[in-house]
Amino acid sequence: MADNWKKKERETKKQQQKKSKEEKKQLRKENRKDGADYDSMIAYVDENGNLSSKPPDPAKKKVYAAEEIEIGVPKQAPVNPEDLIRKGNVAFFNTAKGYGFINDAATGERVFVHINSLTQAIKEGDKVLFEIEKGPKGFVAVNIQLVS
Repeated sequence: MADNWKKKERETKKQQQKKSKEEKKQLRKENRKDGADYDSMIAYVDENGNLSSKPPDPAKKKVYAAEEIEIGVPKQAPVNPEDLIRKGNVAFFNTAKGYGFINDAATGERVFVHINSLTQAIKEGDKVLFEIEKGPKGFVAVNIQLVS
């Protein structure tokens, strides 16, 4: 007899849940605003790329040619080889370890120099002409020549 009572109780709970679900569905249907809901969902992008609720001003519209748009890294102009040749002074050079630094006279930057890129022996205080190349950790001096 206890089993029948539990079954009836479960059935009444299911019926109550169905009824409450239908009531909630009906309330949502009644509270829905047709038309105004769509307008509130629309967002516009202004001339600065920001989202706004107002449509953009057609007078501020800019027209671009597809050929002018560059995707990726822009092409660089070829480098003049004369711009790579620099003058400077040897600030530090360790012959035992085989490296040092040259102070660029024009920019004041310190450029790394390795013994493998030397054609003549150099020491601190020497005036030199050198070319710069991009190395793994920055600029490197190559083709170093002593200036008298």
